Amino acid sequence: MSLVDPDLRHTRLGRMNPVAKLAAAGILSITLLLSIDPVSAGVTLGLTLLLLPFARIPPRALWLRVWPIGVGALIAADATVLYGRPSGQMYVEWGLLRISEGSIDLALAIFLRVLAIALPSIILFVTTDPTDLADGLAQIVRLPARFVIGALAGLRLVGLLIDDWRELSLARRARGVADAGRLRRFLGQAFALFVLAIRRGTKLATAMEARGFDAPVPRTWARRSVLRWPDAALVAIAAGIAAASVLVAVAAGTWNFVLGL
Repeated sequence: MSLVDPDLRHTRLGRMNPVAKLAAAGILSITLLLSIDPVSAGVTLGLTLLLLPFARIPPRALWLRVWPIGVGALIAADATVLYGRPSGQMYVEWGLLRISEGSIDLALAIFLRVLAIALPSIILFVTTDPTDLADGLAQIVRLPARFVIGALAGLRLVGLLIDDWRELSLARRARGVADAGRLRRFLGQAFALFVLAIRRGTKLATAMEARGFDAPVPRTWARRSVLRWPDAALVAIAAGIAAASVLVAVAAGTWNFVLGL
């Protein structure tokens, strides 16, 4: 399973310019990174969930991409609750475990913050074709063509890693070397996948060099990438959500500027 869903590229959100999606996700992420508080993250997450039906993403497709991040957010929140710096009223104190009012508030802020940053990014980029993103970065952002094409080639290979992992599992099982030692099997298979990825990347780089992708001449693009009014509306919505989260957090007195710590 890849991050991008081919069936969603022709939706209204999928037809928007990837540069606008990148700008919208960047606005939300940067705003949330400026403060560690549950209110601003909660407002961003709540408004994102309210707008989620307009994206028309199937719940199962979204769930398959979100649940690993949700598990990671829970793990980070649990570690903060148990081992975070205590402050306020102390509830549990046993050895290294100290659960206090401050650690619970911080854990809630981290949990909501991770989800509030990840969910909009997944919603925006699950409908984005990597080739369209490369066209936008080269034509609108004016990034170097060598960097854009190299990044596009690498991104195209990411989806093959899952298939390679599945084929390695079947091959090792057929040879009888995957019957015992789950941890040892995982480490060996991960190393094999790493070697395979290096070999494939080397061959791809050689092929691209032979075809003149590194030629020092101005490059033309098959498809034009332009910004339209729906793209501007998407960026404006993201800016409005970010502004609302900051205003509500400041009014609630929970805004905690990171650089001011």
